[in-house]
Amino acid sequence: MALLKGGKSVDDAWQRIDGDEVLPETGPVVVDLSRWQQDRESLIARADAVGVRLQSDDDPESLAGDLDHLTLIALDFPGFKDGRAYSSARVLRERHAFKGELRAVGDVLLEHLLFMHRCGFDAFEIQSDDPERDWQIAVDDFDVWYQPTADGRPTALQRRSS
Repeated sequence: MALLKGGKSVDDAWQRIDGDEVLPETGPVVVDLSRWQQDRESLIARADAVGVRLQSDDDPESLAGDLDHLTLIALDFPGFKDGRAYSSARVLRERHAFKGELRAVGDVLLEHLLFMHRCGFDAFEIQSDDPERDWQIAVDDFDVWYQPTADGRPTALQRRSS
């Protein structure tokens, strides 16, 4: 599994903690929503960064009051037909102005990278032999857009009227 940020392959310093698995003493960790809700105070007190992984049926609004304590939110794509994480990304970026890392995890496909990026994702876990090439292919697919999104690119109407 490769991690892409800014179009570049990077090492992943985050450790995913599943369920009630024991937390490491140090290092950034990603926990699921129920673990965050259960151990919120002790996770906030950690010296290292904390992230939360939301499943597609988890409500991103449940983190609205905690975003200042989170460095990363991983949004799960359980299958290519399930796009609820797109909406969650937009809610977190646009409604709640989350400035941390939004990471696409799960069934992240090359064909979806650009659309994920437009919704606010800035990191992607993908299966790829050459993730940087795949990223370039994805971002070169389109250069004119009809709808405004979190990436700030001008729409076709804005380009036409400028």
